[in-house]
Amino acid sequence: MANSKYEYVKSFEVEDEIMLPNIIIVRVDGRDFRRFSEVHEFEKPNDKKALELLNECAKAVLEQFPDIIFSYGFSDEYSFGTNERVDLIFKEFSRQASYVAETSDKISISIIMLLMNQDTLLIVSFFTSCYVTKWKALFPQKDLRYAPSLRSRVICCASVEVLQAYLVWRQYECHLNNQYDTCLWKLIQSGKSQKEAEEILKGSQKQDRNELLYQCFNINYKKDIPEIFRQGTCTLKTEVEDIVKYKDDGCPVKRLRRKVITVHSENIASRRFWNDQLCLPKELGPFTEDLNKTMPEYLKSFQYENKLMPCTWIVIRIDGCHFHRFSEVHEFEKPNDAQALNLMNSCAAGVLEEFRDIVFAYGVSDEYSFVLKKESQLYRRHTSEIVSAVVSFFSSMYAMKWNEFFPHKEMKYPPYFDGRAVCYPSCEILLDYLAWRQVDCHINNQYNSCFWMLVKSGKSKSAAQQYLKGFCFLKLGDGVIRYKMALWILKEDIQDEPFENEGTQAQEKNELLDQLSGTIDYYNKLPLMFRQGSSVYWDKVISFLLSHPTTKSIT
Repeated sequence: MANSKYEYVKSFEVEDEIMLPNIIIVRVDGRDFRRFSEVHEFEKPNDKKALELLNECAKAVLEQFPDIIFSYGFSDEYSFGTNERVDLIFKEFSRQASYVAETSDKISISIIMLLMNQDTLLIVSFFTSCYVTKWKALFPQKDLRYAPSLRSRVICCASVEVLQAYLVWRQYECHLNNQYDTCLWKLIQSGKSQKEAEEILKGSQKQDRNELLYQCFNINYKKDIPEIFRQGTCTLKTEVEDIVKYKDDGCPVKRLRRKVITVHSENIASRRFWNDQLCLPKELGPFTEDLNKTMPEYLKSFQYENKLMPCTWIVIRIDGCHFHRFSEVHEFEKPNDAQALNLMNSCAAGVLEEFRDIVFAYGVSDEYSFVLKKESQLYRRHTSEIVSAVVSFFSSMYAMKWNEFFPHKEMKYPPYFDGRAVCYPSCEILLDYLAWRQVDCHINNQYNSCFWMLVKSGKSKSAAQQYLKGFCFLKLGDGVIRYKMALWILKEDIQDEPFENEGTQAQEKNELLDQLSGTIDYYNKLPLMFRQGSSVYWDKVISFLLSHPTTKSIT
């Protein structure tokens, strides 16, 4: 990031730190996934293809992130585990991972992990992108009608015993929920209304529901209902031997490698199951005794809640992860790809339409900052829920809209994004934050324009870097973005502030671009989107189809 007078705003970026306990569970719920399942006509009470899609996403997550070695999913939940050393301090805890769960009604996932230095928010983004990109493989006859997204909450486990209790609780919930839903939908399919079916099942116990299924529908719950519905699914890493080559005498040379497998078990929290999976006791710790039941209230007491400061502007800043490689693999035009930027802008507009508390957004390259109004109570201002929901939705939109902006380019692998939330106490500081980001936009774009112009002129990348080394970066004033923020947030009509004196080094860059391009004032003729970034905000327009004004997001 560039050096400027606005960099003081970085001091507001506070890192959350959680010391031991060392095992954390991130539980994620789909945002209005009941509606999603209805719109996409998922089979009731369980849609096997939908569960298989989620299992495929879970496997992709385990393959993408080496430290995650375990996941458990059922109906509306998934849990993932990692193997980082427990002596680390978990920093930036607000950037939590979020996954999608197996469900026909909603998505709700729990992620189990040890303390780690990896930013876990990347996982929610990657899982969401996988869900979108893998949709057609599982539902070739169904179009994905709108972007699914998730939000997360956190439970901190003080020991492996608490983890075991959590798994007992979740698998017990798997059994109860699936048994009830199976009865409910069998009654509805037999002609009962939903209200009548719910009245019949009111106050029923496990044995009552088993007898109803057998006597009325000739269904033996344990034998006739697939284990994926009754038990949930475990996805984990195990070690297998692979032949990597053969010696001269024909003897094979074998190496151990980790392989992702999917298994089912009646009791995933039992010593027998857990300790028989060699990687689980090794990486997460062994279970020393069997545990038959637990109290949900006990586990809920471990839930971690971090709330953002009230009456402050909340900024959610997202950044593409490893987008340098992503842009190279997908052959983005250098130094700026207009279609790639327009894709980001379209996703940002979608975020504003989805989250009405977001009043302004500013983006450049693979970064976007979203500003929530000061009085926002979105998710009760819980950090992990807000950030994960925005990042997840943006990732989903990016994957869904890819073909709209790149109709002739196949997406080679799912993109994913990082994110964080920062509070700013006043409008002035908020405006300085946005000015800081626009300074970065201008400085980076000027440098990149010179760099790629040199490369295209025949210099190597290293030679171009050396040529530009020592150039002083351009120092930019508040510019247009101050005006737009003041207009739409402060509601004041102020004048654009002029840019500060650019200095000789910046002028040298401009002269270099003029010389290499053969165009006078080349840099200032580049599109504003490249030089100044993009702003997205709400604008009121008159609709002739409605009797009152409506709003549309404008890029």
